[in-house]
Amino acid sequence: MAGNRTGARPAIWKRFLLSIAVPAGAFLLWQAAVSFGFSSGRLVPPPSRIIAALWQLAENGELYRHVASTCLRVLFGFLAGAAAGVVVGTLTGFFTTARALVDPSLQALRAIPSIAWVPLFILWFGIFETSKVMLIATGVFFPVYLGLSTALLSVDRKIVEVGRIFRLSGLELARRILFPAVLPALIVALRAGLGLGWMFVVAAEFMGASEGLGYLLVDGQQLGKPDQIVAAIIIFAIIGKLSDGLIVSISAPLVAWQDNYKKGGT
Repeated sequence: MAGNRTGARPAIWKRFLLSIAVPAGAFLLWQAAVSFGFSSGRLVPPPSRIIAALWQLAENGELYRHVASTCLRVLFGFLAGAAAGVVVGTLTGFFTTARALVDPSLQALRAIPSIAWVPLFILWFGIFETSKVMLIATGVFFPVYLGLSTALLSVDRKIVEVGRIFRLSGLELARRILFPAVLPALIVALRAGLGLGWMFVVAAEFMGASEGLGYLLVDGQQLGKPDQIVAAIIIFAIIGKLSDGLIVSISAPLVAWQDNYKKGGT
């Protein structure tokens, strides 16, 4: 058992080093290009200036305040949007009448750009936190709804018939047959929804926010600070990746039963 854990550590470090190889290489090349005079670094600052901007924001405490504000908005928006997506997706996936009534309208609404909702949400909910959370929830809702509804419609009819042969009730059929069948697709839908949540929070924080990473983007643009803009983008990338990894880690035990080709060692 100890040998297995010891052997797993190098593999984890190898995956980690491979995952950062491309951005680290790009950063080093860009730093070298600026250092040797091939570029001025005025519009796209080198990593040294980006790190300095991050250090300055962290030193005066602004960085933590902005990151915490953005993370809380995404968290509440994700929970609200995912819950609504699961409920509506389940209804339209299960019931033909509900799908005929609701799905065409939702598919039309799904095509509306995020920025188009901003003025309407400001009118409805004001410029404070409610409008921002609702905008994020809107972005999260559609991929979760679409992923779950489509997954339910795609469940193999044969496995449902097997459940009926064993006389499973409606609740038991859903718990033991349908839920495991759609769970992998639901996890992917949640990850896609979370990704859109991070995208929508930028539009949300354009709505008169006084703190948040979106505010740092606007502030950097207005004051001509490209290093601050790129620093905020990098933070978005880091916390977005960490949150996606959190969903993957939490959901991994739930789909451990899958016998995919990676488990075969190929």
